Amino acid sequence: MIALLIALLLTVVAVTIGLLAHFLVSGQQTEYYHGTFKISDVQINSNSGQNSIYQLKDLREMSENLVDDIFIDSALNKYYIKNRVIRLTPEEDGVKADVVMVFQFPSAEQRAIRKKEIHSILKQKIRNTRALSINASSVQVNGCGKRVVPLIVNRIMSGDIAVKAAWPWQASLQRNNIHQCGATLISNTWLVTAAHCFKKDINPYQWTVSFGTTINPPLMKRNIKRIIVHERYHSPAREYDIAVVQFYPRVTFSDDIRRICLPEASTTFRPNSTVYITGFGALFYGGESQNDLREARLKIISDDVCKQPHIYGSDIKSGMFCAGYLEGIYDACRGDSGGPLVIKDLKDTWYLIGIVSWGDNCGQKNKPGVYTKVALYRNWITSKTGL
Repeated sequence: MIALLIALLLTVVAVTIGLLAHFLVSGQQTEYYHGTFKISDVQINSNSGQNSIYQLKDLREMSENLVDDIFIDSALNKYYIKNRVIRLTPEEDGVKADVVMVFQFPSAEQRAIRKKEIHSILKQKIRNTRALSINASSVQVNGCGKRVVPLIVNRIMSGDIAVKAAWPWQASLQRNNIHQCGATLISNTWLVTAAHCFKKDINPYQWTVSFGTTINPPLMKRNIKRIIVHERYHSPAREYDIAVVQFYPRVTFSDDIRRICLPEASTTFRPNSTVYITGFGALFYGGESQNDLREARLKIISDDVCKQPHIYGSDIKSGMFCAGYLEGIYDACRGDSGGPLVIKDLKDTWYLIGIVSWGDNCGQKNKPGVYTKVALYRNWITSKTGL
């Protein structure tokens, strides 16, 4: 009897340990951080054929081994998983390496603090390394706004389909499983979209969100927990056209799903800057939404131009801006509402600067798309989400 009780007790203990291990491991949050550094005194001759390919491959392997050694021998060693060099770019005085580092932390909080710690470790250890000649001041680490595929964009209306993982922050908001609006991922539980998407229905239980470059099948789907529309938005007025949406359960970031960076409230963007829109919207005015994500390259249009009487006149308010081309053709359309208009900086980090809001028709001459100015609502976003 004693032996039976002991055996039963050991079985219970083993099952308990197994369940604890399962939940502890499954509770780990996989996080991706993008880093860059410049390797000095390395020349890659693009005309040297196979020899050049071998040099790049060798340099990639050396860089990955270096990053492995740095974090295995650091305070973050128990959280570090792996790294991958996604790009080596020859420059005049060396080669710039873009690396994605994968960590697994027990919670998703304090990402900003962890980013600083990762940057500090990488910079400090690189300063002391002799494996490669790297300038420590060139080290950068980012936790948002990174994509792992090359940028090749032409048009959106009747245009090109986005390749897999091209725009990992794009989301589709669906009511009763039918696509209604686009949205942009800004954390592992929050989206930014347009307020006018919820004019007919603000009940979160009627909505879901999906990720990936196709609506059907979705790469991942989540339930909506909360919809917060800007307090000063009142249809049919077009001002304050912004909302934040909380979903559950949280997503795990990967190459295909990743949050975008938000601009600071003081950030401004010059007219004629190149920007990009993505969406599942119609290919022509009056058309239906599409199953495949499409993309377009646009230009920011100055307020002076957009406020001209034959364009939009006084309809353009302080929280809006125009983007596109006065000759038309390239534009957002029905079903793209709420989706992202993004820009990249010199370090290939992407920022959400606009939300597809309104416009006359689609791709019509002198009627470019009008976008909600995200920077103007940056503090509002923080007040609702804590981001």
